[in-house]
Amino acid sequence: MSESKPTKFSIMKTQITFLTVLFLSIFVLSAQNKPQEIVIIGTMHTVPKVVKNSYKPMLKFAKKYKPEAIYVEAPMANDSISWEYLKNGWSKGYKKFYQLSDSLQKSFNYNDSKFNATINKDFSKMNDDDLDYLIKSFIYKRDNGNYELYSYLKKYGINGAKTPTRHEDGDLTYKLALFMNHKRVINIDDQQTNKEYHTAWSKCSKEGVQNGNNAANSKLYKKNYNSAVFPAIFRGLGKHTNKRKSLQQLHDMASFRYVVKDTEGCKEGRKYFDERNMRIAKNISNEVIKSKKHRNIVIIGAAHVIGLEKEFKENYPNFKVILMNEY
Repeated sequence: MSESKPTKFSIMKTQITFLTVLFLSIFVLSAQNKPQEIVIIGTMHTVPKVVKNSYKPMLKFAKKYKPEAIYVEAPMANDSISWEYLKNGWSKGYKKFYQLSDSLQKSFNYNDSKFNATINKDFSKMNDDDLDYLIKSFIYKRDNGNYELYSYLKKYGINGAKTPTRHEDGDLTYKLALFMNHKRVINIDDQQTNKEYHTAWSKCSKEGVQNGNNAANSKLYKKNYNSAVFPAIFRGLGKHTNKRKSLQQLHDMASFRYVVKDTEGCKEGRKYFDERNMRIAKNISNEVIKSKKHRNIVIIGAAHVIGLEKEFKENYPNFKVILMNEY
């Protein structure tokens, strides 16, 4: 009995199947070879009442970008060196948080199964008991960024604050996390040598009284401030702050690169600032690599942006790093 010849329909079906498999293979391979992306947004921390809406355009940009992960300027839970300083350091908020964490680690009945079941609920389905448990859990874990996120959610609800909080957390970071349905933000700050940095800052300032350094710093500060006045009036402070020229000025002031005469205090301050950026970049890189996510957003004080960009380019060239205004 002779074999039946393939029909035109069966040949066409085979060809379509082949092309579909080929297309999907190319698509998957392309996705695998796509570099992980890090977009950096430089913030102004707390803004004055007169420019209280400054974070709205930045939030609009971040929502449009649709990050898969949000990295925040908060100490990492397992960074014992930073917390050793912060428990008695410059920030009253961090001091209070550490005391709460220290207390709950001795008394709170943390349950991992309960935690996972609670955090996996939709934000809209979480009640006050759920939120209280998550808030206490993150205090217990010494996870400041997510303690703040769930405290914000409990206070303002899933749509966030109706009126500006005038701070990056309330007007940008946590509104973005809720919008994207991100159950966690990722802490990446490092404050291991902040005490030494502030000591060096004071030393540099004293040294700069007679050698022209303080005058140079004052001149650069005024230049940076004056250039921001007009954009700020029209809700453009965030965009202005993230211009490369503005970012460079802020970087130069924070790292003592404005000096006309380098001194011991200024050199020490620069060293500590650069090393902090180096460690923050390492923290971000470790988390990005581990997550395997492609669209990552870093929300951090604007003075750090240029230093982080430099660290990424020099030490983590496989990442595609983009500044907010250059996206």
